[in-house]
Amino acid sequence: MIKLQTQLPLTTSSTPFGYDDTLLLLGSCFSENIGDKLDYYKFQSVTNPFGIIFNPIALERLIQDAIEDKTYTEEDVFELDGVWKSYYAHSDKNALSRLGAVIHLQEAQQLLRTQLKSASHLFITLGTAWVYRHIERDEVVANCHKVPQKEFVKELLSIDDIVQSLSRIVKLVRNFNPDVHITFTVSPVRHIKDGFIENTRSKSHLISAIHELVDKSGVSYFPSYEIMMDELRDYRFYCSDMIHPSAQAVDYIWERFVEVYAFAKAQQTIKQVSKVQQGITHKPFNAEGEQHQKFLTKLDSQKEKLVQEFPWMRF
Repeated sequence: MIKLQTQLPLTTSSTPFGYDDTLLLLGSCFSENIGDKLDYYKFQSVTNPFGIIFNPIALERLIQDAIEDKTYTEEDVFELDGVWKSYYAHSDKNALSRLGAVIHLQEAQQLLRTQLKSASHLFITLGTAWVYRHIERDEVVANCHKVPQKEFVKELLSIDDIVQSLSRIVKLVRNFNPDVHITFTVSPVRHIKDGFIENTRSKSHLISAIHELVDKSGVSYFPSYEIMMDELRDYRFYCSDMIHPSAQAVDYIWERFVEVYAFAKAQQTIKQVSKVQQGITHKPFNAEGEQHQKFLTKLDSQKEKLVQEFPWMRF
């Protein structure tokens, strides 16, 4: 048989998760993709309390602030075009009032702190090694919020910069929650606005830094970037922008993620939850018919069985 695809050999994790575990996902938009899947299949998970964060320096600051239980103030937000924003967070946390923006930050901090303390597994997806440093504040921002470019200087983090930042993250988190299992991955989304060659430099810095950490700090690495580049190396696996993975690509990487990290029992539960979710969205030809009423009775029974075993599930 002709071989039409190269496939990465993956090893089952020595620290898999199940439905009784608590998961926290932080980082780039690929964290959102996997987080959406975990949410759909009713795992106990939280994704990006501060919204999408692309670079390790910004993530480190948010993690440190959460662990130290920082209180955000009006000094942590600014106004632009009638909207209040923060350089610490994604635009999801913007508000129409100064107090509203501060409240959004504080709520996100409390959620992040709670999840860091209770998480059995932490998955961090890094998006880019390119960062923007606010000149007046002299600090790397999480988001520029369309503030004029002249207020920032663009920098490429060195491999050593990233290693040091990630090492501090690992130390902070493990001191706060010694039982947590930490996994890093690199987003398969190409940041080509930085430039094609610049994107390659950025991803290579991230991958090299993570593997230095894997070798000496006992964290793990999931090759989502490599799966996209090597197994799904066709533009039919991209959205219309030719940059972001398509729904089919996300499904494929999710399946490989589950192969590595989910207990066998959890994989069976995923199938059960999937049947219920598909049943919920089913649109009958005759909603009042006997056949559909039997279908709904069976669906309710499937829901009840899952909720009895996993009381936090809500459909």
